[in-house]
Amino acid sequence: MATSKEDMENENLSFRRFKDGDHTYARKGDDIFNEDKSYKCPTYVHRTPPCQGSCPSGEDIRGYLQIVRGIEKPTGELSMEEYAFRRSTDANPFPAMMGRVCPAPCEDGCNRNNVEDFVGINSVEQFIGDSAYEQKFTFDNSAPLSGKKIAIIGGGPAGMAAAYQLRRLGHTSTIFDEHEELGGMMRYGIPGYRTPRDVLDHECQRIVAMGNIELRMNTRLGKDVSIDEIEKEYDAILWAMGCKSGRKLPVPNSDAPNCVSGVAFLEAFNKGTLKVTADKVVCVGGGDTSIDVVSVARRLGKISKINKEDRPEQVIGGYVAHDAAFAAAREGAEVTLTSLFEREEMTATEHEVHDALHEGVRIDNGVMPIEVVLNDDGRACALKMAKCEMVDGRPNAIEGTEYEIECDLVVSAIGQGGDLSQGLESLDNGRGLIDADAYYQVPGREGHFVAGDIIRPHLLTTAIGQASIAAESIDHYLKQEDQKKRPKVDVHHFELLNKLRETNHTPDAFKADEQGDMRGTNTANFAVHNYEDRSSAEIIASDRLFLGHFPFTPRNRRSSHGPSSEEVLGHFEERGIGLATEQAVNEADRCMSCGMCFECDNCVIYCPQDAIFRVKKDQATMGRYVDTDYDKCIGCHICSDVCPTGYIDMAMGDH
Repeated sequence: MATSKEDMENENLSFRRFKDGDHTYARKGDDIFNEDKSYKCPTYVHRTPPCQGSCPSGEDIRGYLQIVRGIEKPTGELSMEEYAFRRSTDANPFPAMMGRVCPAPCEDGCNRNNVEDFVGINSVEQFIGDSAYEQKFTFDNSAPLSGKKIAIIGGGPAGMAAAYQLRRLGHTSTIFDEHEELGGMMRYGIPGYRTPRDVLDHECQRIVAMGNIELRMNTRLGKDVSIDEIEKEYDAILWAMGCKSGRKLPVPNSDAPNCVSGVAFLEAFNKGTLKVTADKVVCVGGGDTSIDVVSVARRLGKISKINKEDRPEQVIGGYVAHDAAFAAAREGAEVTLTSLFEREEMTATEHEVHDALHEGVRIDNGVMPIEVVLNDDGRACALKMAKCEMVDGRPNAIEGTEYEIECDLVVSAIGQGGDLSQGLESLDNGRGLIDADAYYQVPGREGHFVAGDIIRPHLLTTAIGQASIAAESIDHYLKQEDQKKRPKVDVHHFELLNKLRETNHTPDAFKADEQGDMRGTNTANFAVHNYEDRSSAEIIASDRLFLGHFPFTPRNRRSSHGPSSEEVLGHFEERGIGLATEQAVNEADRCMSCGMCFECDNCVIYCPQDAIFRVKKDQATMGRYVDTDYDKCIGCHICSDVCPTGYIDMAMGDH
């Protein structure tokens, strides 16, 4: 029966296998059937899902979603929550933080976008992190110590992630940081209502609690300790100090005293010294940092009559600090955000932009600053703007569209750079950053490695992923091993052999002299039959999946209690509410398990020859749920057609 026009308009249709105009059935009969011989038989091929391929930390996203949904079972006495935590943190030790603030490129890459809507990976990751916080899970520190010591310069996401990975490899480290507390940009660059300090403290201390990680806070390399001293005391050095120098606006008069950078503004707020801002604040940006600036400015508000020495720029510059009395007297401030791009092209996360507008921030899109207007005192009193168009990747002001935004404080959030002054100049590549090779070694400096924003400012999750690779490179260096070639898909992959060992199904040892001429086998237990791992070389695209298997299933969204423009003043509570266990399980269940069997039984049910069968329960593991009897297989490829995850290839033999 045909679908009615009314149903087509009212139903949420997810996928049709054939497009309009497709009317010819392409038979493979001539290829498949040749008397009693089959053309191709199924093999089971593991590939990397695009969510994982899009994750700069390289998390095994599909893996922890399978655990939360209950397909991959914990071993021993581990709970689902702890098992998922261990899988998640193999790559990233900050699930609660990243689940809150990561802009989630994994969700952009999710193949479920071709059905209806991506899987809420971030929300499930936050559930895993919050469960670990509530149940006080700890990290394994059983790796025997190597006797090697590494100096890590910077206690932010890159430095902390490196200390974690190095301890798992058996190496001791010392973290040097010029701040009083650990966390880097997670603490000093993002407001606490997005990264709750009790959870952040726990995730940092969970790493330190592994032991053999020394902290030297309030210590700046180059100033308090020289590079030469560090080189003599440590076996390797990892530079992970991040970028905390904001870029000035490239317009006349941007050196006015009340023109400040976004990173300096946020650091003053996060240290607790900045209690109020100005009457009229304008921030130039369009990314997540600029959204944080304007959201904080709306929360801080202004004081109508403020002494010159207590102006915001004085606090941001580190000359004074506001006391609690300022907070008690604040009123609402006018806050404007300007962006070169239209709203849909802004780099800031969409829901953060929505929240800022809800909180009363004015956003001017498609405009560029052309001059800071000064008053008689030499302070900025307005920012002259103009509509702009992009020409060869650069903004050009459109003549005749100029206008001014009155302001008492101008905040530039257009990028960040490193601070390699005071004894670190020899590391500077000329752009205020440090060069890195493919292994995150500093070229020309043996024993020096680098990770994070000081290579190139990017996402927190990018810094964490770089730290993981740098830790492996340091391990090879300390063992005097050649650096291994990095895989094409350089992430933390599911390893079937590890899973077999975990479930006490380790293959037998292969002894060539006892086996004789073994050119192939489908019976011996020294081999994993009928399985190929291409995950380090291939990311599976949606056109390899049977999307028709997946019905329309709405996303389980986190709820929010963000303040309105009338409620925002003084509102510093966390906006988002994490998923409950049932919601997290339901959301994880939307994962299509791209590139890995998720035990749907389609291939078993639809095989006309009963050639595909379930592996016996006492021998089955994740990735080894089904097998094939090749004596029965006729190569009809139905199993491959109905496999939702693209796990089955018709690739075994020509006859």
